[in-house]
Amino acid sequence: MLSPEAFRQTYSDAELAKELPDRPIASLRDIQHHYGTLYTLATTGGGKYAPYLTPDAASDLVDEPDSLIVVRVDLSGDEPTLASDDRGPVWVTKYTDELIPKVAHCKYPAARGIDHSITHQAGKNSDPEKLARYAKERLSKWATDSAVQPAAEEHEDGWIIDSLAELGEDEATLEQLEHDVLATLSGSTTALLTVQVKIDDDPYLWPGDLDVSMAAMRSRKLSKLVSKGKASNSAGEATDLITGAQTRTVGTAQDPLNYFLGKQLEKFPGFDPDQAWRTHPISEDAAITLMNAETFIDACSYRTFGARVYYLPYFFGKPDAEDTYRLYELLYDTVTEDDSERGLTPIETAYQFREEKSLDENKLRFYVSAVMPHQMSRFDVFGETMNGRIQFPASLATAHRDLLRTTAFRDGNERTAALPTHENWSLLSDDGFLGLVASGSYFYQTLPSGDDDTDASADDPRILALVAVLSGDSIPVSTLLESYVDRIIEESGDDEYGFPVFRVASQYAQLCALADANPGFLDATDTRKPIIEPPSYGQRTMSDMVKTITDGGFAGTEKLESFIEDTPALATNDERCASFLLGALVGAVGGYQEYEHDRSTTLVDQFPVQAVTRNRIKKVTESAIEKTITYTRQEKKGGREYPGTKFDYIVDRLRETVINPDPDDWDIDTADLRFYYALGLTYGMNDRPLTSNSEPDQPNPTAN
Repeated sequence: MLSPEAFRQTYSDAELAKELPDRPIASLRDIQHHYGTLYTLATTGGGKYAPYLTPDAASDLVDEPDSLIVVRVDLSGDEPTLASDDRGPVWVTKYTDELIPKVAHCKYPAARGIDHSITHQAGKNSDPEKLARYAKERLSKWATDSAVQPAAEEHEDGWIIDSLAELGEDEATLEQLEHDVLATLSGSTTALLTVQVKIDDDPYLWPGDLDVSMAAMRSRKLSKLVSKGKASNSAGEATDLITGAQTRTVGTAQDPLNYFLGKQLEKFPGFDPDQAWRTHPISEDAAITLMNAETFIDACSYRTFGARVYYLPYFFGKPDAEDTYRLYELLYDTVTEDDSERGLTPIETAYQFREEKSLDENKLRFYVSAVMPHQMSRFDVFGETMNGRIQFPASLATAHRDLLRTTAFRDGNERTAALPTHENWSLLSDDGFLGLVASGSYFYQTLPSGDDDTDASADDPRILALVAVLSGDSIPVSTLLESYVDRIIEESGDDEYGFPVFRVASQYAQLCALADANPGFLDATDTRKPIIEPPSYGQRTMSDMVKTITDGGFAGTEKLESFIEDTPALATNDERCASFLLGALVGAVGGYQEYEHDRSTTLVDQFPVQAVTRNRIKKVTESAIEKTITYTRQEKKGGREYPGTKFDYIVDRLRETVINPDPDDWDIDTADLRFYYALGLTYGMNDRPLTSNSEPDQPNPTAN
């Protein structure tokens, strides 16, 4: 494959412009065709047959010993015979870069069968007996193929193929050929097998030198586009959906993304595979070009949750030469990233390329989708869009990083931050987040895994959220809260680690980042709208906090009031705020029980997230306040001077929001209530003075 520099030198602006579409890129098929054209130019050059060749299929054989086995046939006499010169009927040599266009290989990607070209690729480490069979089949099988013979009949040099077929019917010739292959090879090898012919006094010719062998190769490859699967002859005259030309179209072309497959009858009700050329018409040459896009498309995809995510770059509008050079450079970099960068997602590669090359963010777009295989030749497609932009995942990564640098996650001078962080938790470590977002780990760490820990189902919120972020679509906040709560409940019963404070903190950081990113990725209606409003933690500095406290306030009170005030979801909804406050009290009392009284079962265990509903919240609140009063009395009896009730800065607000009103009349949704209760638990369990004697041990941070 040409390097970007060589590509630019090989094709001038004018030459490249001839290969470009005359209209804007507007569909996945346009992108595939564009990629296939670039791949063909970079590997086999231009020309009538270039799109049909597969030079990379045997690239690992280049310069390997015994990697090319050549059957040599003399057609210059009255009768076809095997070569009788010094080199003989079988020549075993090295496959080299110079021989790639001469050998003219066209791979047929099937477990059984012969390649489309007369050149055939043997399996890895084939034994001499198998290679001898393949050598004979160049004459006995390929030359007599049902798609090769019609091409020979229509070509003026078709007699060459007929002569090869004639030799293939001669048992003595085939026996001699087998004997020579076995005698020439010293053992098993991986190789290409091809044929050279001599038609006059000139030197022996390679398949790439013979138009008739190339025409036969093209005919055989095209035959697979009309008779694949349940289609027997899916071809006819129609308008090519890519070029707009009225031409012969085919309906069962191979698709690198596995779209529009003949076996997907349940996806296309009433679909007739033989009539696919009418419903999905692609010209023969365009279909082949789509297939050539596979190398670039595969490089711009990656697996996560059992699905394959495609992130295909293109430039908005009608392609010009300069945009195409830069697109090729981006695709080339993605295909050939070195070992030190291996493992980067295409998104990270594109992001680095964009920064290094100063690309126009508004012009660089991405096709985004996720394809989930269910069984052979059956796939589901998630979240298809043409309007993906690198800014979408990048802005989310930036918003998450910035949130962790606010007072919500940074300790003050006298008291811990509202929520915990930890270096062993990637969503709480203030590190690079683009890779986490792109890979799917960003949602793997916060959303439930369902029946399978890694593979997503058709309605799995992890894959839906990932595709939404990559494509700039919105995620219903109701779905997110329900998923968060499900994950919290999954882990709350873990006796070893207890309540998952770091998980909840990660979820909340993600929720805020999704709201604060540009564009915002959350969608909500009615009372949930404040949840998708970005918090304003960054507007309140540590010096503000210190000044307030030194002016006479209590650090715990000021911290709680500031957090609520700066969180729109809490500041504008008394029911949600009450849920959070209840969690904060239960978490604070639970932490007190554990660290002051060494109790293994605390109030947090007594009132888990799944136990909190609108019907029970008043009872839970009364129990939590009663327990708080009990501990206050115990401390006073023990000689501690207490001006009021322990945790009264929480208790007083709870009396106003839960005890006096009737929660039975609340409108808050259960998932909404439970998530903010869990957030309150995390807040309360993390809330303590920053003194050497008062910092308790935290839950095991490695359960990430």
